[in-house]
Order: sequence, then C-alpha cells, then structure tokens
Amino acid sequence: MRRPVALVAMTALVVAGCSDSQSPPTAGPSTVPSSSVPLPTTQPATEQPSTPAETPTPTPTPTATPSCIEQKLQTLTLREQAAQLIMTGISASGMTSAQRPIVQKEKPGSVFLLGNSGSLSHTRTAMAAANTAATVKGVRPLIAADQEGGQIQRLKGPGFDRIPAATVQGSWSTDKLTARAQQWGGQLKQAGVNVDLAPVADVVPTSLKSQNAPIGSLDREYGNTPEDVGPPVQAFVRGMQKADVMTTVKHFPGLGRVRGNTDFSSGVVDNVTVRGDTDLQPYADGIKAGAAMVMISTVTYTKIDPKNRAVFSPTVIQGMVRGDLGWSGVVITDDVGAAAEVASVPVGQRATRFVAAGGDIVINAKVGLTATMVNALVVKAQQDKAFAAKLTSSVRRVLTLKQDHGLVSCG
Repeated sequence: MRRPVALVAMTALVVAGCSDSQSPPTAGPSTVPSSSVPLPTTQPATEQPSTPAETPTPTPTPTATPSCIEQKLQTLTLREQAAQLIMTGISASGMTSAQRPIVQKEKPGSVFLLGNSGSLSHTRTAMAAANTAATVKGVRPLIAADQEGGQIQRLKGPGFDRIPAATVQGSWSTDKLTARAQQWGGQLKQAGVNVDLAPVADVVPTSLKSQNAPIGSLDREYGNTPEDVGPPVQAFVRGMQKADVMTTVKHFPGLGRVRGNTDFSSGVVDNVTVRGDTDLQPYADGIKAGAAMVMISTVTYTKIDPKNRAVFSPTVIQGMVRGDLGWSGVVITDDVGAAAEVASVPVGQRATRFVAAGGDIVINAKVGLTATMVNALVVKAQQDKAFAAKLTSSVRRVLTLKQDHGLVSCG
C-alpha cells in the first residue's frame, strides 16, 4: 500500500533528525574550524580519568486518583453494588409499614411509585423519606414514576397537571409538547421524582389498535407509523430534560404488534418484528434526543430470538440495543416482579438472566422480592467471574447516570 506523500516526507524528516542528533559523522574532510580546540592526540579519549557518577534520585511515578465512580465501586460491598441494580416498587403516597424496613435494609438503587399519590407537597415529603431510606454511602436513589398521561399517570393530586393521553400529545406541535413536558417535568422535580418511565416509543399499526391491549387500547401510542411517533418522542424527552428529569424510551423492541398485556397475560409473542425493523426508529430518535434509559419488554420476539423473552435475550440487549442502536447507557426491564408474563421464571433468575444478557436495572413491583433478587445477583457474581464483570459494568453505568444528575457524593 502506498503511503501518502505527506507521511513519507514526515518520515524522512524524522529519520534525518535522528541522524543529526545520534549518529557519528561520516568519514571525510574535517569541517571543524581552525579556531576550535583540537582533540587530544597523545591519549585516547577513552583513557581520560573520570569521576564516579552520582546515583540519580528516582522520580516517584504519579498515581492517578480514582474517579468518583471508581471510588464508589471500591467503597460499596458486593451486596450494595447488586442492590444498585434493583428498582423496587413503593406506594406513591409514601412507603408502607411493610415497605419501609425492606428499603432501609436492602438499599435498592432505585424505587418506583405504585398506585396513586396525594398532593405534590405530600409526595415531596414521602419521596424525601424514600430518598433517605435508600441512600447508601453517598449514593442516592433514582425515584421513578409512570407519568405518561391519559390512563397512565401515577401522580395526579393537587399540584400535578392532568396530562392528556399520548394520542392527544402526538397531535400537538413539537414545540408545544416540549413546553408542556417541561412543565410536567418541573412538577415531578418539585415532588422529588427524578425519573419518568416514559415516553412510549412503540408503533401501533392502525389495523391493530383495538386489539393491542398494552398500548393501543389505552391510547398510549403517539402514532401509527415510525414517522408519526419519532418527533413527539423527541419533543417529550427534550421537555423533561429541560426540567432535569430523566426519561425512559419503552418498550424495546416494541409492544405495538402484540395482543396480550404482559402485566396480566403470559405467553405474549410478537411474530412480526425483525431485527432492523423500521418500527424501531422511534427508539433511536429518543436516544438521540437525550433519553436516559432504554426499557426492554418481556415479550418473546420469534423472528429475533425465539428462545428468550426480550429481557433475557443477549441478541436484543447486546446485539440490538448496544450494537445496532449504539446505546452504551442504562438498560432497564419492564416489570419482572408482579408481571404475569414472567411468573414461571424463578425470582432470582429474573435478575441474573437480565444482567447476564447485558441489562442493568431490574424493575420489581413486589417489594418482598427485593432481597431474593439481590441475593441471587451476589451468589452468581461470587461463583462466576464473567458474570461478576458484567455486574460491575452495570453498576458503573448506573452510578455514572446518577453522577450526571447529582445523585452521587464523592470526597
């Protein structure tokens, strides 16, 4: 292969420079001026007396200071690291007497709100208590809510706007949706909630709307084509981002072509979606706009990975999300605590299989399952070095996201 002319010239200059400074002069007529001091002729230079050389004092090699995240990884025990990968469900109106001791003991890295809340001021007080209960060694929790709009809005007491359904939001201009999302996000922020488990990036074909239980029948879709869905997804993400609230594009690789709702049905399958499907574009759009997380569905996609539900599929998470979409951030499950779809999977495996497939945060709607999931992650990491490395990588991604949003204290 020919090298570029500039590179050849540069090489020649480097070689010439080395010759001038390191190589002895070639034989030929003397070029030393007559006024120069001549070399001694009666004794070879090598026989001149010399003084002993002093031993130089070694210069200490500077030690790089570990980053804040690496410091936290070293400080947190394995169990505390594993707990960072669990998002535990608590009551939106405040931790119950059964939930509080579990959150205080297990220190889950995230909590998400179930049921309906009271007023914004009441929610703020309740979330402050949850924040205190879950904080461990200067690492505060992600506090998340399903605040999509329409039928899916956890926080809607006094102080919270009633958010219209996505089908309505999708009819607005992107500027209007961004402005409104910023307003809704500001209310979440005031209430102590830092993550919105939205927007829905699923595309529901018009012909399937009434039969599509998880999205279409609840008016959760922004539109019926990728071109319809992408712009409002981006507008929503940008608005929330302006309010400093993290967003989650969901439910990759899509719930728009299924019929059953995985929260209440098992054996839900998508026989249509393929890797590289055009309906996946809104997820890429959401990531480009600044979404903080990508949520994976619990459906089985027979044309992508017929042997695994998406949340347990390396093909979906490593191949499509990390590879095809180029996403290096946090990947989160849809609920695998109370969902009927995963009821047949042992509780501990719901966590370990997801992390083994490349995922990071496990949503668990049943607070009582938290310790079982944490235990399973710890035991698996102790027994399997490759899995332990994946767990560490997942915790690093979670801590990095938290640091980016002021939830990690270093010092």
